[in-house]
Amino acid sequence: MRSKLFLIILLCSSAAVFAQKEKLIQGKISVKDSKLEGIRVINLVNEKEAITDEAGNFSILAKPDDLLVFSAEFLDYMRMIVEESDYNKGSIEIKMTSKVLQLDEVQIYENARINAVALGILSSPAKVYTPAERRLRTATELDASLNVGTMAGGSIGLDPLMNWISGRTAMLKRALKAEEKEILLEKLEFNYTDAFFTEKLGIETLYLGTFKNYAIYDAVLIEAITSKNKPRMEFNLYRIATEFKKRNDYEK
Repeated sequence: MRSKLFLIILLCSSAAVFAQKEKLIQGKISVKDSKLEGIRVINLVNEKEAITDEAGNFSILAKPDDLLVFSAEFLDYMRMIVEESDYNKGSIEIKMTSKVLQLDEVQIYENARINAVALGILSSPAKVYTPAERRLRTATELDASLNVGTMAGGSIGLDPLMNWISGRTAMLKRALKAEEKEILLEKLEFNYTDAFFTEKLGIETLYLGTFKNYAIYDAVLIEAITSKNKPRMEFNLYRIATEFKKRNDYEK
């Protein structure tokens, strides 16, 4: 009984260490043979945003496990999770790459017969995890090698329990949700140019970012994007645009 009480006290005291607050992180972006000014930096967890100066410097509020995305028309899209070491140091350095060629259309032909399962490497297709999914899985998965306590599939380890008490697990779940929305936004922008939103849907340039973020919360549109049903995507974008313009009261 005493040992269990001691463990609870230890975990509760440790929670205070893990519950870190946001602080201003200084960032530096480097790109070979490209300008550094005007790169957009977004923290998808707290929705804070920053723009780099001519030297590639920026500052943004963040804490460990926050998901940062970096984008510019002339650079390849990039994302990263703020590490504990980045937070303690108070600075991060990011290397990005320039876009070499913009293609109007890319056709990919797959040979479904050639894969890891067919070659006998795997017995079934491997699950592909995004960075946020890997972090959440690591923070919550069971440790079958432990003998203390019993749960189906294994015993619960100390780290998952501490992550749950400290709130880190909930924070990682929020980061995963943010990443899912960012992936949807990326797919939406891959299928439609800004000209489609401004000329076809009648969305003012000033409201483009707001509209896209508004649209990717629509359940029917999410289903259409996930199933790659472009006619259905377009139909629902017209519907959402009408709702958005009425809500914001700026119909042309």
